[in-house]
Amino acid sequence: MPSMIEKVLDFLKQHSSLVLTTHENPDPDGIGAEMVFSQLAGTLGKQIRIINSSPTPEKYRFMDPDNLIETWDRVRDKLPEKAALVIFDTADAFHLGKLKDFIPMAAGGFLIDHHENSEYCSFDGIMDSKASSTCELAVELALAAGIKLTPENAMAAFAGIAYDTGFFAFSKTTARTFKAALTLTEAGANPYKIYRNFYENTSIETLLLEKAVFSSLEIINRGRVAIQVLRKEDLNKYGANIEDTEGFVNTPLKCKGIEVSILVKENREGLVRCALRSKGSVNVAKIAQSLGGGGHKTASGFKSSLGPDETAKNIMKIVSEELGL
Repeated sequence: MPSMIEKVLDFLKQHSSLVLTTHENPDPDGIGAEMVFSQLAGTLGKQIRIINSSPTPEKYRFMDPDNLIETWDRVRDKLPEKAALVIFDTADAFHLGKLKDFIPMAAGGFLIDHHENSEYCSFDGIMDSKASSTCELAVELALAAGIKLTPENAMAAFAGIAYDTGFFAFSKTTARTFKAALTLTEAGANPYKIYRNFYENTSIETLLLEKAVFSSLEIINRGRVAIQVLRKEDLNKYGANIEDTEGFVNTPLKCKGIEVSILVKENREGLVRCALRSKGSVNVAKIAQSLGGGGHKTASGFKSSLGPDETAKNIMKIVSEELGL
């Protein structure tokens, strides 16, 4: 069986032009993997474009200091011909957003992902659910290719690993993760700067929004499940950004008895998403996949066609059944 780097190099031999992308509403893991792979492939003489379906959230723009990442709406009429597509941090074309329209035009496709296997996966490539993050895989590929990352790309990759591991606290953190982190620190990553960008950079508007959302908190299922609901009226009232609410779902897990935390959030356009977190007793990836989403056993999510209250009612029922209540 070919190694990871052998599979990547074989793919790169077949294509001189690449479009790199990740799931819609990109997070640090997808962004960091894009930045690392762009250096890897670029060093091998490939033409690279990083194009995502939606813009990089403001709080993560430090990961792309040279503004290399483009958005689909701005470039869809100026795409490179005969370019192959490399997808990071998702195995499902549904989660690519508008950029899934590029798939029929692509000269080939390759996947690099660390999520649980999905029945909706239709791409060849690398899927390693034992890795803590897609950035961990990308760093391993760069090492295997003999490439020393630039300080900027090391920062981006470290940020991706830190984001997906809760700064090395989540259960998928292993010695393998710390090896990648050491490599990145030696290449110029500054963990303190990344920590400050993630956890000490919140706006007053976001803080007030978190207060409002936390007031919606319900504890159900004999104290084992917590659920919060964020409505578009809350966003409008406080003028906060939906991208700054990702950490809200983790707060209830600080409670000893809470096994599952749920955050239902509605954006300003009325689109409803649900984030699920678990301490491991419930496989929330399985729940999310059954509802068209995906993720990890302890962290997953899905989109909902229902309103926030209906979504909350539906997911509470499903989680209760998983708990046998």
